[in-house]
Amino acid sequence: MDDTLSREEEVFDAARQLTDPAQREEFLERACDQDASLRERVEKLLSIHGHADELFTECISALRSSADTPESPAAAADLAHGSEEEQPGARIGHYQILQKIGEGGCGAVYLAEQEKPMRRLVALKVIKLGMDTRAVIARFDAERQALAMMDHPNIAKVLDAGATHTGRPYFVMELVRGTRITDYCDQNQLDTRHRLELFIQICHAIQHAHQKGIIHRDIKPSNIIVTLHDGLPVPKVIDFGIAKATEAPLTDKTLLTTQNRFIGTPAYMSPEQAGTGGLDIDTRSDIYSLGVLLYELLTGKTPFDPKTLVRSGVDEMRRTLLEEEPQRPSAMLTVLPGNDLTTTAVRRHAEPPRLIALIRGDLDWIVMKALEKERARRYETANGLAMDIQRHLSNEPVMARPPSRVYRLQKLVRRNKVVFVAAAAVAAALIAGLGASTWLFFKEREARQRAVAAELQQTRLAQEAELARSNEAELRRQAEARERITQAEVLVSQGRFEEADAMIGQASPTESSVEDAALLRSLGDWHALEGRWTLAAARFDLLLQVNQLDGWDVSTLDFLRCGVCLVESGGGGHDNRFRQAALSRFAATSNGVVAERIVKICLLSSPRQSVVESLAPLARVAGESFAAADTHDPDAPFRAAWASVSLALWEYRRGHYARSIEWARSCLACPEFNAPRAAAAHVELAMAFSQTSARDDALKELSLGRQSIEDQSNGALEPGSATQGFWFDWVFARILLREATGLIAPPPSLSP
Repeated sequence: MDDTLSREEEVFDAARQLTDPAQREEFLERACDQDASLRERVEKLLSIHGHADELFTECISALRSSADTPESPAAAADLAHGSEEEQPGARIGHYQILQKIGEGGCGAVYLAEQEKPMRRLVALKVIKLGMDTRAVIARFDAERQALAMMDHPNIAKVLDAGATHTGRPYFVMELVRGTRITDYCDQNQLDTRHRLELFIQICHAIQHAHQKGIIHRDIKPSNIIVTLHDGLPVPKVIDFGIAKATEAPLTDKTLLTTQNRFIGTPAYMSPEQAGTGGLDIDTRSDIYSLGVLLYELLTGKTPFDPKTLVRSGVDEMRRTLLEEEPQRPSAMLTVLPGNDLTTTAVRRHAEPPRLIALIRGDLDWIVMKALEKERARRYETANGLAMDIQRHLSNEPVMARPPSRVYRLQKLVRRNKVVFVAAAAVAAALIAGLGASTWLFFKEREARQRAVAAELQQTRLAQEAELARSNEAELRRQAEARERITQAEVLVSQGRFEEADAMIGQASPTESSVEDAALLRSLGDWHALEGRWTLAAARFDLLLQVNQLDGWDVSTLDFLRCGVCLVESGGGGHDNRFRQAALSRFAATSNGVVAERIVKICLLSSPRQSVVESLAPLARVAGESFAAADTHDPDAPFRAAWASVSLALWEYRRGHYARSIEWARSCLACPEFNAPRAAAAHVELAMAFSQTSARDDALKELSLGRQSIEDQSNGALEPGSATQGFWFDWVFARILLREATGLIAPPPSLSP
């Protein structure tokens, strides 16, 4: 199909969906612009479209008059109904039609009762009369084959397939009664967490489809129905009508999509689906659509308004999807009118400021990573998107990060192509002039150096060939190791930690990677929570070697994990190599949170006095940060209390026991209670009192600290959270408790 005919079909298809004459007229003015011929052809098609039903009626009458008797009772029934759908009471195979429950572009869906081999209600989808063209049948077969390939609790199952008496194909699938996901969430006023938990199930369903080689290509709320199983909501993905196979054809009938034609729903369509460059569609197109769905679940709006997209015309719609960057979800909420924002917040069981605060940050970056125009920057898999959301729900660092400056510069160049092309042309002209003025000089110089260069080139090629031969075995080993690490990451995502740890034992990561760091962190946490301190320390030690990409917040917490595991395992490395690594990486920091964490890490076990004195600059930064804390910042008291714990320990190691007592009491005075932090402060008070001969006070504080720690642990550790305290915060307090117990109440010596 040539470009002119394709353009005509696009404008006609968009215009016929506008029922308001004024809106249709406005759309045609913009879409046709100065092309009067195109306008005339589209208006003619719209006129014919309005009388289509009359044309079908005339054709049926002609068929009746040209035949003495129908070919069969089924054919007579079809002729009698014309282009109407199946009527209640009609039978198709072992199924009796009860009522019509839905209709698409080429097929109708009926509620039917199956009679054999069992009685049950099912959904039966059949091609409508007059739509059984080759392309439509191919699309229908594609949906049937796509659903039949999948077996997942969140995807509607195919139960049977066949053809009617007149040859129209149909298939039968499980009956999914429920509400589309956005309506269900709004009607039940689900909060953000419950919406995200439903969305994670959808991601797993799409991941299953991708593993079967199927790309949905039309993910939107109306294709995701929430039904109740035993009182629990279960989302079901339906309508694989425009699904695309990635590994093999879904049917022997080829379903071709012409260039410049939209396949999907514009508001949920990825940029590559809207593009005209013929770029292959892969699974990351569904990742973009999932990002739009997540955006709508969080804000009640899609990134681009569907009505505005349709009214803008095909070319403007395509330009918007390819070039314009959507607002972050939290930014979208801030510009909503007051009444709309209040309604949106109520539907999410939150106050407007609280809703914006919940979405700002992690969820903003997760959504924007899924909505990247460049598909290489999106999540690689639907499981990757689900895992990042799970990290957010578990108060763990997410993989999504803000775009880099280089990436922003690239986007700026694309938005201002004319300016940058002109600048590049001027620069090229200047360079060409300079090159022409020196060409003769370099030509002579080149002649003298050509022989030497050729000899050097030959030598270099020989060395490269030798190096390639010598590195072949090493490259093969690295490839095998990389495969094992990738398998381990999948196993961790499935909760199969023991198998993943065995994989890591065979091939440890050696390169900096955020994904590899997350894998090692998960395995280290697993060993630590099981009390396997030596194995946990080994995993965290390797994590510190490869984790060069995460920010200071994540890295310093990794040092805390490793430090407590080293002490618990009895490793002497905590006194030398580990401390040196922490100091060399963060010694020059001006961040108060980083400073207090490094001080705490290095003083966990009694160090040499030289180590204590070397921490003075970091202690000063932590103290200055504490003194300058903004009282209007809700997180300031939380950070200040932890800084008090580190400074109390530092003053104790220096022998300044009165100052240590002041800092520990400052921690306990914090209005926001944190159990492991308070326990550590009580133990530090006990240690400092014991050095000032206040034994009664020391015993009292030691008892308070021990009671808190024993009540929490009860023989087991929990992952915890930032506000409640992570597991390594409790281990830190437990290590100090052992030191204080030995100091205040040492075991009695045996008499000779």
